[in-house]
Amino acid sequence: ITLFWLYRILPSVRHKPFTPMSCGDLTENWNEVEPDPNQLRWKPFIIPKSSENKVDFISGLHTVCGAGDSKSRNGIAIHMYTCNTSMTDKCFQNADGDFLIVPQQGEILITTEFGKMMVEPNEICVIQQGMRFSVDVFGETRGYILEVFGAHFELPDLGPIGANGLANPRDFQTPVAWYEDRTVATGYTVVNKYQGKLFSCQQDFSPFNVVAWHGNYTPYKYNLENFMAINCVAFDHADPSIFTVLTAKSTRPGVAIADFVIFPPRWGVADHTFRPPYYHRNCMSEFMGLIKGHYEAKEEGFPTVYVCAYAYTCTSAHIYMYMIVYIYIYIPCYVYCVRLTETCHLHLYIVALLLVLTAFIVLICKSLWIKASAK
Repeated sequence: ITLFWLYRILPSVRHKPFTPMSCGDLTENWNEVEPDPNQLRWKPFIIPKSSENKVDFISGLHTVCGAGDSKSRNGIAIHMYTCNTSMTDKCFQNADGDFLIVPQQGEILITTEFGKMMVEPNEICVIQQGMRFSVDVFGETRGYILEVFGAHFELPDLGPIGANGLANPRDFQTPVAWYEDRTVATGYTVVNKYQGKLFSCQQDFSPFNVVAWHGNYTPYKYNLENFMAINCVAFDHADPSIFTVLTAKSTRPGVAIADFVIFPPRWGVADHTFRPPYYHRNCMSEFMGLIKGHYEAKEEGFPTVYVCAYAYTCTSAHIYMYMIVYIYIYIPCYVYCVRLTETCHLHLYIVALLLVLTAFIVLICKSLWIKASAK
């Protein structure tokens, strides 16, 4: 059972009616573009300069791709946020689902009804459905957001791994206790995301007036450095599900709405085998975003390559490359990309070059092994 109790100074129902507001680049209308089964790559998302245009967390939300919808309570959406100024006398509430926020550049201070959390790059945080929060930034800031409809994130089943491994429950942190009893004469704005649209209302007090709470329905954060990677130490390659940090389960056993996966620094050892990047196809769509490091498949032309993102739709052929830290999101359905103006197709000559290099390295390794065996 999921529940929580909040003890407030003033009830949250004391506000004026909600009215529609501009959604900007936030959407869940996947019919805005035609389906595209090709491998897609987004160029780095530009952060606006504060001297030119002040953009906070809400106005800096950009939907990249997704599937399903919030009305049927089934599906996901993937957003980028780019902002340069803090939210002043304003908070955000998502009535559609949970936000999993992944900072890539710049730390963010998230004020919630439960307290405050400082979230830095290489950390993640989850703001669950209906929770009000505000985001303070300290410069040019950017990151990824995975939104799920109709389910909450939870730890994956460990199965034969046993009691410990992957993301351990003890490493998740809840906000530091904090509240304020503040009247806002000029008006405090509450922005509500409801059925894919944005609405706003005014009230004359801060919503972060919760003096006490209890329950198991809270926002939380997690440092990805605490992830205990499991890997193959014999031969072949284990399924990427062994890198799952959090999952949002569907009603179908064994199938998730979305899996949040990371490939962190780790030893990738195996016996009597060569480990080139492997090409494959799978039924789950994939969205990949880099947090830090570099993309080995195409370094040239991307000086800040770790900012870009990739999408591989259902059954499209693609390749795994190894970076320092990056995130993978697995979605067992078709994904519709809505930010095609910032995409570029993966060039076939890159794939061909990688195949040639892989074959060349295999031949060299085989030659060296034969010589060593002869001695």
